[in-house]
Amino acid sequence: MKEKKKLSLAAQIFIALVLAVIVGLLMTSHGEFAESYIKPFGTIFLNLIKFIVVPVVLFSIMSGIISMQDIRKVGSIGIKTIVYYLCTTACAITIGLAGANLFKGFFPVLSTTDLEYEAAEPTPFMDTIVNIFPSNFITPMSDANMLQVIVMALLIGFAIILVGDRAKEVVTGVEKLNLVFMKCMDMIIKLSPVGVFCLLCPVVAVNGPAVLGSLAMVLLAAYICYIVHAAVVYSLTVRTLGGLSPVKFFKEMLPAIMFAFSSASSVGTLPINMECVERLGASREVTSFVLPLGATINMDGTAIYQGVCSIFIASCFGIDLDFGQMVTIVLTATLASIGTAGVPGAGMIMLAMVLQSVGLPVEGIALVAGVDRIFDMGRTTVNIIGDASCSIIVSSIEEKKSKAA
Repeated sequence: MKEKKKLSLAAQIFIALVLAVIVGLLMTSHGEFAESYIKPFGTIFLNLIKFIVVPVVLFSIMSGIISMQDIRKVGSIGIKTIVYYLCTTACAITIGLAGANLFKGFFPVLSTTDLEYEAAEPTPFMDTIVNIFPSNFITPMSDANMLQVIVMALLIGFAIILVGDRAKEVVTGVEKLNLVFMKCMDMIIKLSPVGVFCLLCPVVAVNGPAVLGSLAMVLLAAYICYIVHAAVVYSLTVRTLGGLSPVKFFKEMLPAIMFAFSSASSVGTLPINMECVERLGASREVTSFVLPLGATINMDGTAIYQGVCSIFIASCFGIDLDFGQMVTIVLTATLASIGTAGVPGAGMIMLAMVLQSVGLPVEGIALVAGVDRIFDMGRTTVNIIGDASCSIIVSSIEEKKSKAA
């Protein structure tokens, strides 16, 4: 008797995604029920993912550094990663501004009277630098502060290399713990279809088709820009710098793409993203460093959102932005993507900074705040595809370097 072929994870997540939309639309008049009794199961799944992310990042980075046995190689990977993230973020905000300007005539002009929005205080740049370095061994792990966890992993990994043969037992311990947490991650990822359904269904049930009402054109502009950036920028870089077919790249990335879209969490998508990228041939030593860093500081999708929302808010207030102001938005959004790294609600804080940089009223954020979750689903998806493309490219460059050596 022939053994039944199991559905791939991507197919399972896609089915869950479609079912979530259908059931959510059927439950639009029972939004509270969906929020109270379906969403908690999605939250449980997301909690499990968040629980496994810190040990996976900590031990996989340490394991990757130990296997490299060269501190300079880690530095080389780090520089390439940050340069790539900054360049793609600048491209993303440019695409966002260009796309929004094309759609500007179709944007609704909403009333700006009685608008209220209290912008969170942006963290000063030097404070952000200080906050990268942990002052306590436990706090970065309990707070899931990914930048601090990465710094911890780097310091401990470097120390193990410098101690040399006397740390053999520690090396074995780190590798075994890495295997254990990876297996634990596999177990949790198998629950993805259930998690996706329970996370997305309440969003559709609460918002319903009405969410596409007055802001339909703004959402459409943002999503077209998201697709253009992913299809053009990432396809070109993956093909030219990573030597990989864009079709194969996006096909293998489907499980991570669908999970990111339904959960709107870059850090939550990290374990699935790691699996997808390693299947595409990226080395674990590179992915274990590049992906956690990207989940924290790479915000291409968020940058597109800044561009579209800035033009929309300006048009609602009857303001036309000149070329100089657009250049200011590009620079501010690019630098803010690292300046707000790891801050909860970073998208809104970045948007407030961008609006202030060109003299637009911050209270305009209230115009888009109601549908922020819908924007967030798209921008998170773009962010994680960007992280994956960087892993492929850096891995390919490092491989060529080692062959040439």
